[in-house]
Amino acid sequence: MTFLTHLACSKCNTACPAGRIYNLCTACGGPLLVHYDLARARAGWRRETIPQGPGTMWRYAPLLPVSKPESIVSLGEGMTPLVSTPRLGKKLGADCLFVKDESLNPTGTFKARGLSCAVSMAKELGVRELAIPSAGNAASALAAYAAAAGMPAHIFMPRDVPASNFIECKMFGAEVTLVDGLISDCARLVAERAPANGWFDVSTLKEPYRIEGKKTMGLELAEQLGWKLPGAIFYPTGGGVGIIGMWKAFQEMEQLGWIGKERPKMIVVQVEGCQPVVRAFEQGAAQSEFWQNAATVASGLRVPKPLGDFLILDAVRSSGGTCVAVSDQELLDGGQLLAQTEGLFVAPEGAACIAALEKLLRNGFLKKDETIVIYNTGSGLKYLESYGTRFEVEDAAEARMGGLVLPR
Repeated sequence: MTFLTHLACSKCNTACPAGRIYNLCTACGGPLLVHYDLARARAGWRRETIPQGPGTMWRYAPLLPVSKPESIVSLGEGMTPLVSTPRLGKKLGADCLFVKDESLNPTGTFKARGLSCAVSMAKELGVRELAIPSAGNAASALAAYAAAAGMPAHIFMPRDVPASNFIECKMFGAEVTLVDGLISDCARLVAERAPANGWFDVSTLKEPYRIEGKKTMGLELAEQLGWKLPGAIFYPTGGGVGIIGMWKAFQEMEQLGWIGKERPKMIVVQVEGCQPVVRAFEQGAAQSEFWQNAATVASGLRVPKPLGDFLILDAVRSSGGTCVAVSDQELLDGGQLLAQTEGLFVAPEGAACIAALEKLLRNGFLKKDETIVIYNTGSGLKYLESYGTRFEVEDAAEARMGGLVLPR
């Protein structure tokens, strides 16, 4: 059962009926957002009943858009652990620090949430083939969920994505096109080819349902903390749909009467080699400008201009949050520190949040007694090429695997 009522444009508020296939708003080109009858949901759905549901993100099905249970394409995504990290906190000066570890999702990243929801809705609405531009992890997730749904998937990825992403997509049977360029170049190719080939474009925010899967990160966090939100959330921001989705979830939970008006400080974390949202925040701009020559070892953060930048910036400013950029060296150091203190091997994107937290504790933006949650969006095992550069290798010729040099 879903309480879905309609969709509406996030820019011009044009309403669209539910039950149809959409990409962007036809009136202004803005991203479409899903709306629910929250008054009816408040009367008929209690948060106390949620634990009776499945141990996946689909425990929140009434606040997700799928209307038919048989449409759901699930591989067990969601309900990832919220890990207390006291030793890391002690080193950085944070008394109550947690990592929400999304690496335990199918295909090893948070992208599973959004693609589970998007592919489920595509199945429900009669879509036959799917296409996506991706910096890597969304491609892996789409390939997996399309395979589970029995749908062809067409993947466009930069040629220098982590090897794990390419191999996963091929194993799942997707058609993969490697592109000499960035995710923006991949998106251009999908936009050019999808209409002629009958593919449905599931690019970030160019369809309305990936955000609904991502918002379950906010619902889960509230449930895991006893329906009390933390003081600050650190989120590694490429496309930024996780922040947009969580902010939407917080608004919906307040209308359901599950939480109050208090909100965490939403903290965008980017890298020095690609920081369009940080620059826009610092300049007081409503949206970002395209970041030229984007470069970083954290491929998921190499997004020159997020489509939903205006929504990200609104969440940050409304929450009293901020935006921080760190260097590649700082994020690699942060990833190793987390691994050595807490036994968590996280993606470079998540590791960037460790370096950002250290900066904000040092400059006094955050206090040591605040409850702080870092979102790790994926597994470090998917980025062995990036982390492998930190270690000296002897007799390198004897230990090569897929282009990755391994120590003996």
